[in-house]
Amino acid sequence: MLLVTDVGNTTTVIGIFEGETLRAHWRLSSTLHTSDELGVNLLTLLGTKGIAPKEITGAAFASVVPMLDFSLREAIWNFFDVDPLQVDAATDTGMEIRYATPHELGADRLVTAVAGRAKYGAPLIVADYGTAITFDAVSADGAYLGGAIAPGLNSSISALFSRAAKLPQVGLSLPKSVIGRNTNEAIRAGIVLGSAGLTDHIVGLLRAELGAEAKVVATGGHAELMARVSQTIGLVDPWLMLDGLRIIYQRVRG
Repeated sequence: MLLVTDVGNTTTVIGIFEGETLRAHWRLSSTLHTSDELGVNLLTLLGTKGIAPKEITGAAFASVVPMLDFSLREAIWNFFDVDPLQVDAATDTGMEIRYATPHELGADRLVTAVAGRAKYGAPLIVADYGTAITFDAVSADGAYLGGAIAPGLNSSISALFSRAAKLPQVGLSLPKSVIGRNTNEAIRAGIVLGSAGLTDHIVGLLRAELGAEAKVVATGGHAELMARVSQTIGLVDPWLMLDGLRIIYQRVRG
């Protein structure tokens, strides 16, 4: 079985693949841990699904939190006796990168583009709803071009809460109306519907530059919520990142 891990700024997503089947997955908070703490947490998660450590024969991870990289690598090595593949822009992903500064490209953006192309073809736009909202464009010939980055939904709410003394911290759910009848409803309408408008406008501009009616696949923690209010999202794949790590691992390590 293959252990894959996506370390994000807010959330860490872990998956277990048996062949091409995602047998188990978890979404956790990204917090700093020692390698021993990470190892014990991984063993506990696997135990809830009846998966023994010896069944893990490979591992891959991508991270945008460099302070966690060493601890995660050491945990996987010590607890599973596996040398994990760390995926970044220098990895042989099989996708041409036409980004002007590849060393600045977040591994998560590249990995979801690889998975999106493999599963849905090209041209393609991947919209990832996490700490940031990222839009990544794949050309008709399958190359990674680049995209746009905007604040994520929770990031926007946190910014309002920290900067405006009278505005409360609110949870995210679909607003009943764009006309909020109280402050909570008004914030949700502005953030959720505003992010949908952002999505549709950016997608329109990307399609114009691509010169094609590219498919749009949404992924990340708020993908399903945004698909309900966006007019351009056609596909929802919450675990696209995990598929990308599997695809790249199979290419590099066989």
